[in-house]
Amino acid sequence: MKALFRVAVILGIVGLAALTPSAAPACTGITIKPKDGSVIFARTLEFAVDLKSNILVVPRGTDFVGNTPGGKPGLRWKSKYGIVGMNAFGLPIIADGLNEKGLHVGLFYFPGYAQYQAVTDQNIPHTLAPEQLSGYILGTCGTVAEAVEAAKGVKVAEVVFKEFGFVLPVHCIVTDGSGKAVVLEYVGGELTVHRNPLGVMSNSPTFDWHMTNLSNYVNMTVSNVPKIDVGGNEIKGLGQGSGMLGIPGDFTPPSRFVRAVAFSKSAVPVDSAREGVLQAFHILNQFDIPKGAARGIEHGKEVADYTLWTSVSDLKNLRYYYRTYENSRIRMVDLKAVNLDAGTVKTISIKGEEEIEDVSAETK
Repeated sequence: MKALFRVAVILGIVGLAALTPSAAPACTGITIKPKDGSVIFARTLEFAVDLKSNILVVPRGTDFVGNTPGGKPGLRWKSKYGIVGMNAFGLPIIADGLNEKGLHVGLFYFPGYAQYQAVTDQNIPHTLAPEQLSGYILGTCGTVAEAVEAAKGVKVAEVVFKEFGFVLPVHCIVTDGSGKAVVLEYVGGELTVHRNPLGVMSNSPTFDWHMTNLSNYVNMTVSNVPKIDVGGNEIKGLGQGSGMLGIPGDFTPPSRFVRAVAFSKSAVPVDSAREGVLQAFHILNQFDIPKGAARGIEHGKEVADYTLWTSVSDLKNLRYYYRTYENSRIRMVDLKAVNLDAGTVKTISIKGEEEIEDVSAETK
């Protein structure tokens, strides 16, 4: 009877889980630092629906207005620096981007923890929506230090994102050309700034929790575990990789954070930025989510997160690389080759089907 009771409880828990909202979009970020002094930040973007992202090239001098809870115009700013990055739903927002000073900002989903700042009539002129913070920082800052000060000088408020009908729960990672990085999180209505020495990013819980959680994996090593003697019997690992035996392989944010640290920090150092870009894409292959592997229920329908796109930013050479779910070919925008005084925002479509090369003729 006790065994049957335990089975019934387990089945009940599984049933309840099926009725709860799906897990948060599973974005993962890493940093690579090649020997030539370049800094490479790379990330995946997962969601259960197509965000209709495209590349935006934002010129210097572009005007922006912050959104506020009551609909009044909020913070007004003019982009001091040119920007390239991914948007969503055709909107002038930067989900992930790089500016001409070599500063990168990436937004990551942060459900269950994001709680933004209170707004009064007096600070409406300093207010913007969560999804606008990245664009504001990229347009007005050139370093991590400047970004932190800029974030402290504005109010990020509970503004409903109309395309979803709710306030977007996000936090962001900011990285500059020196390799410094911080995570900006709004928890309990207050801005928290975390130094990020590893340059790794994931989703909930808070960044400091993820850093503490690494203590559970201090036994991990890139080297195979030596054979041991057990009662006179020689026991040795099966093949390569025994040093990483037990590393979490699921798609939850804590597990992805651990893997991101393990793979990015154990990677063999490369010489150049170009090699670093390609290495970053290879590492992020480990985090590519196929449709159907991570499912949940939202609004009564089953949804499945998948990797919409992956981007890699070369902060030294000011190049923004990307590939998509539909096309794994790596494409690139060079900030130094575009007109950053164009006067209008330009959009570059990321659409396109996979290209398959037929090399059969080489056998003739």
